[in-house]
Amino acid sequence: MSDPIKIVVLDGDETGQELLEQSLRVLDSELLGQEILLEHYDLSLENRRATGNAVVHEAAAAMREAGLGIKAATITPEGKEDVGTPNAIVREGIGGKVIVRTGRRLPGIPPMAGVHYPISVVRMAVEDAYGAKQWREGEAGAADEVAYRTEHITRSTCHAVSEFAFRTAKRMDARVYGGPKWTVSAIYEGMLKEEMDAAAARHPDVEYTPVLIDATYAGLISGATDKTLVIPALNRDGDCLSDLVLPMFGSIAGAESILLSFDEDYNTLVAMAEAPHGTAPALLGKDLANPLAMILACGAILNYASEQHGPALERASRAVYEAALETVASGVKTFDLGGSAGTTDFTTAVVERIATKREVWSALG
Repeated sequence: MSDPIKIVVLDGDETGQELLEQSLRVLDSELLGQEILLEHYDLSLENRRATGNAVVHEAAAAMREAGLGIKAATITPEGKEDVGTPNAIVREGIGGKVIVRTGRRLPGIPPMAGVHYPISVVRMAVEDAYGAKQWREGEAGAADEVAYRTEHITRSTCHAVSEFAFRTAKRMDARVYGGPKWTVSAIYEGMLKEEMDAAAARHPDVEYTPVLIDATYAGLISGATDKTLVIPALNRDGDCLSDLVLPMFGSIAGAESILLSFDEDYNTLVAMAEAPHGTAPALLGKDLANPLAMILACGAILNYASEQHGPALERASRAVYEAALETVASGVKTFDLGGSAGTTDFTTAVVERIATKREVWSALG
């Protein structure tokens, strides 16, 4: 085997942790023929409370050093004085700028609205509505009580989203589509539109169709999906778009989510992969949840590892992706996709296909 690859693993809560543990089976060193070192950090709610979120900061620092991470879904407690979500700490800790979620057709699963080509949502990972200061003035519950929120976005984040969207579109032979509500919010949301236009000028070979956010939603179900799409978006717009796009292909559990930080030339410094869904407490301990998104997250992190460690990791990534989708195509599907396979059985089928692929590829040289 070649030199070991370190991947930082952020353990989570409930079914999210169960799915992580199953998905890590596809990162077995013997299975991939590549030594993989998994360095675990316990981001369960219990441990975040016990450490006052110190473990989250430690995990982010470890990812900055390793450049690679995989995260399980975690619980966000409701109390204002509680530890909150670890996501904001992680994103700030690694300098994350962009989150990418790609919906793609799952073999044998009829997509909605006749959608067949992939759709990638490239959204801000920071700022906008989720970084806003909020407060109320006036008597609580009174008719004249007023709620306020101050949001901000920076040009550097708008630039990162736009530049990465166009580079992704070029790689995927896709159209850059969509945008914010720049006609109503020319100062605030218009900043992202300005950077999208500037990126279009830098990448004249990429098809560019800017569309207001409300028309973007309408277009996704009425004909704009005649080609692979890449949609740059504000933080909250992108979050909402992802929750629309992914189920259009069959299940929100059918795609991975990638958090990225970049150097000054927009080369990847840190990539952290996760599933876009939550902890699914109703499925805890039942071995019913779909591990596909977490398995694809493992495939994605191997692909980003290949940028630093060579083509062997790219082949390993391809084996994971193909094995996962072929498993669905073969009829081994979890309940959310209309099948009867449990979490463990589905993962086992994927592992077996990965082993077969590597054996066949080896025989072919």
